[in-house]
Amino acid sequence: MLKGKKIVLGITGSIAAYKACQIIRLLVKAGAEVQVVITPAGKEFITPITLSALTQKPVISEFFAQRDGTWHSHVALGLWADAMLIAPCTASTLGKMAHGVADNMLITTYLSMKAPVFIAPAMDLDMYAHPTTQQNLDTLRSFGNHIIEPQSGFLASGLEGKGRMEEPEKIVEVLDVFFSKSLPLTGKNILITAGPTYEKIDPVRFIGNYSSGKMGFALAEECARRGAHVKLVAGPVAIQAKHENIQRIDVESGEEMYQAAVQHFPDCDAAILCAAVADYRPAEQADKKLKREADDLLLRLVPTRDIAAELGRMKSNEQVLVGFALETNDEETNAQKKLEKKNLDFIVLNSLQNKGTCFRSDENQITIISRNGKIEYPKKPKKDVASDIIDNLFCLKA
Repeated sequence: MLKGKKIVLGITGSIAAYKACQIIRLLVKAGAEVQVVITPAGKEFITPITLSALTQKPVISEFFAQRDGTWHSHVALGLWADAMLIAPCTASTLGKMAHGVADNMLITTYLSMKAPVFIAPAMDLDMYAHPTTQQNLDTLRSFGNHIIEPQSGFLASGLEGKGRMEEPEKIVEVLDVFFSKSLPLTGKNILITAGPTYEKIDPVRFIGNYSSGKMGFALAEECARRGAHVKLVAGPVAIQAKHENIQRIDVESGEEMYQAAVQHFPDCDAAILCAAVADYRPAEQADKKLKREADDLLLRLVPTRDIAAELGRMKSNEQVLVGFALETNDEETNAQKKLEKKNLDFIVLNSLQNKGTCFRSDENQITIISRNGKIEYPKKPKKDVASDIIDNLFCLKA
């Protein structure tokens, strides 16, 4: 479960800092990417050169990399990481974390961290047992941090008792178990359609639309990130799928997308129909380029096959079917009609009235409509919109 995960490893000034090398080796072996942030005191126990050699990344310690204005962004690290692990974590650092004393790069990174934080304390038995330390640990727990309890054993002071940092293998196991439990779609098969379709007029012209596929690909990445196996039926778009759990099926026309969706839907737990499929296609396709020989070119259009309606007819009681509605007027009324007509579990409404959303945009603003009501969301990046939709995937079944 650690494969592909981005881990910020914080190292503080403890004799247990040498164990960070083994933590790094285990994380890297499991497929994780590790960025070390070390306190100035931590560098007294282990050198950045050693840590950089193990991570293949420069070690971050100071706010400024050099005296030319280059600086390390703790905010960027907080957005980059899937988890932050502080091991070893001294009593001093625990206190600073609990009270927001942002006097070094590690603490500012912690305060900017969007991902879960794991803390492995390491200190002498009396320091660990002191009421101040215990109160700081309780405070950090109340913030949602995960405390990896130290063990009893032989300490650097020559005494024996609780305060010895948990062994690297156990620490890495804690992270592995966490990510295993945080994949709620593990074992699920999800079908997603994305992008436009092109309906040929002749070998060089087609009827299409402005869909970039960004929303559909964001949904596919989010489902895969949560553990699902995704079949992504993609129209002609330039985006690349990144996650290994995504099986991309490229199509061009509405008929090709229809055939792929009908073929794969029976084996799926859910389908999200995000593609902007052409409603009509030319009744005839010229096999040679049409020449400009008259003032008017008349095309007779016929309906394409309705993917949502067919999957709605096929859908079993155990399957979930989600549609999209892009509207320009009477948005909620039209979306509600489509929800009922196509036998959808819920529908995601987009409106062209919301400027800077929908086609080609990196942002979207949606309303999720089900038979139980509606949920309105503010404008946000499509990656975050995808997360909102998947949060509801198996919660709003009709």
